[in-house]
Amino acid sequence: MEKVSTFLMFQDGKAEEAMNFYTSLIEDSAITNIVRYGANESGDEETVMQATFTLKGQEFMCIDSNVKHKFSFTPSFSIFVTCNTEEELDHLYQQLNEGGQALMPLGDYGFSKKFGWLNDRFGVSWQLNLPK
Repeated sequence: MEKVSTFLMFQDGKAEEAMNFYTSLIEDSAITNIVRYGANESGDEETVMQATFTLKGQEFMCIDSNVKHKFSFTPSFSIFVTCNTEEELDHLYQQLNEGGQALMPLGDYGFSKKFGWLNDRFGVSWQLNLPK
């Protein structure tokens, strides 16, 4: 086995927009590779056939699905971020929640100093934690 990666499938050509958004919010993050569909290929031209990006050193893969599915992302799988400061947590929560949906608003739930859980505008679920 070579490696294990997290794989995200976006619909409606949103993969590149999502990668740009995520890598702009989290330091030490980058889009590392993008392969796009060309003319007369099975996906919409210029959408993401396959891409990789890193968030704080963690690698993710993603695609734009040209097939409409009856499913999307679910909160049962989420990206868990351990923040260093309350300001960092508040900023990430605010940015990721724009156009998204709060599942657990920022607060003290007893297991950390501050915690929030949300689905972003792309449907990806995030848990943001400030440890005690």
